[in-house]
Amino acid sequence: MPGFHFDLVSPEKLIYSGEVEAVVVPGSEGEFTVLKDHAPLMSTLRRGLLEIISQTNSTAKYYIQGGFADVSTDGLTILADYADRLEDFDVAKLDRDIAEADVEFAGADDDELRRQASEKRDQLIELKHILKV
Repeated sequence: MPGFHFDLVSPEKLIYSGEVEAVVVPGSEGEFTVLKDHAPLMSTLRRGLLEIISQTNSTAKYYIQGGFADVSTDGLTILADYADRLEDFDVAKLDRDIAEADVEFAGADDDELRRQASEKRDQLIELKHILKV
């Protein structure tokens, strides 16, 4: 079955480029799936799981943090603020980062520092939930 072209781009590099069967995207208004001949649209993205289903039905999973999705007649392009493959995450380091964010929150001496530490911790916990560990 013919697929469509998909590019996943972060500020540092082109992460993925190729023909795919489907892409499940964490849109800011909700998750959506792009298939061949999807109607054109643009969407902002939220933090979450991006799933790329290849034409051989294998799945690659990425954790992304924000960005934009552009569906056009040429395919799908995602410009992610941050993207990394789930399998590349070190769970032990993630646990250390969560503990460090807890310490930062406890030691914050003003509301803005507490908010930043809380947001960082929430993002790390969400990632850990996505990893299902």
